[in-house]
Amino acid sequence: MKSYKTEIKPMPEQKQRISRTIGVCRYVYNFYLGHNKEIYEKEKRFVTGADFSKWLNNEYIPSNPDKTWVKEASSKSVKQSIMNAERAYKNFFKGQSKFPKFKKKNKSDVKMYFVKNDAKMVIECDRHRLKIPTLGWVQLKEKGYIPTDKIIKSGTISKKAGRYYVSALVEAPDDTQNVTDKTEGIGIDLGLKDFAVISDGTHKKNINKTAKIKKAEKKLKREQRRLSRKYESLKQRKNNKKMKGEATKKNIDKQVIKVQKLHQRLDNIRTDYINKIVNNLAKTKPSYITIEDLNVSGMMKNKHLSKAVAQQKFYEFRVKLEHKCRQNGIELRIVDRFYPSSKLCHECGNIKSDLKLSDRRYICECGYEADRDYNAGLNLRDAEIYKTA
Repeated sequence: MKSYKTEIKPMPEQKQRISRTIGVCRYVYNFYLGHNKEIYEKEKRFVTGADFSKWLNNEYIPSNPDKTWVKEASSKSVKQSIMNAERAYKNFFKGQSKFPKFKKKNKSDVKMYFVKNDAKMVIECDRHRLKIPTLGWVQLKEKGYIPTDKIIKSGTISKKAGRYYVSALVEAPDDTQNVTDKTEGIGIDLGLKDFAVISDGTHKKNINKTAKIKKAEKKLKREQRRLSRKYESLKQRKNNKKMKGEATKKNIDKQVIKVQKLHQRLDNIRTDYINKIVNNLAKTKPSYITIEDLNVSGMMKNKHLSKAVAQQKFYEFRVKLEHKCRQNGIELRIVDRFYPSSKLCHECGNIKSDLKLSDRRYICECGYEADRDYNAGLNLRDAEIYKTA
């Protein structure tokens, strides 16, 4: 199975249906969380997604006629939102995540789910359009990206910053490649000064220090100030009953879209940078790649570094590197987070326990001297204790 995500251009009627379905899915998701919490507090039992779906359709909606609009949305999407809520609860019970949170309007990633209604049904796809159940034909902005000769099993439609995207799950054969002419292994030290320092001496600079990011962040600050002033203006209008605030509300909605688009642009720039690094690493055809198991959640607790750590997207880099290594037959080694890669001398093996974060050069008593991060990359490359991803 392989997923393809691309932007779509729905018609106005289709946009309304997508927004309505996403709104119903968000309502049902929150309703399931609240209902399950209430039942558990009273009866000490857990309601599964299947039982809740039966109760919702057979008992709750018939006895509450004002909720019949729930059935106007795609039943597959509603069912999937319930199962997503059930999965969130189960992950919490297993200790894999925190207690599920209620999804807020326009602030949560809620998607419209579609799937084949029966085994004989075929989700048609042409070079420039895709036929989605309950929506019909939808135009694709990127023509020829989704394969037309493969079977589409299911998919989702999402909305972000006023733009619509479709993610289609396609039946595809295993594309793992067996690379024969591999080079020696490499070690990668991730950090904040430089995004990555590789044992071959290559430095991948911090994307946040580039002119493109700085320009976009500067523009984002201006647009956020404008949005803040519009909210203050709306408060003043509400206090003065003689003044109407309809025009201000519309301007706020427009300004929110501008801010969302800038956030999306920044996110796209960083994601594209990570994709290019991962692809370049795979092109060198190393026999193995070694990285450190970073404690990203612990690093995020530092209020001085949390923003910089979040912007570096270390976890996303690791996930994409794992996929690319699996696809190209490259062994990915994960070294324990307590491995002293920075404090260990690559020449004599001595551990410099008094090494500070401000020390950017590693100077050992044996006379070895090198860049701190480059030394860490060499130690990761030669690490003998590791686990494979």
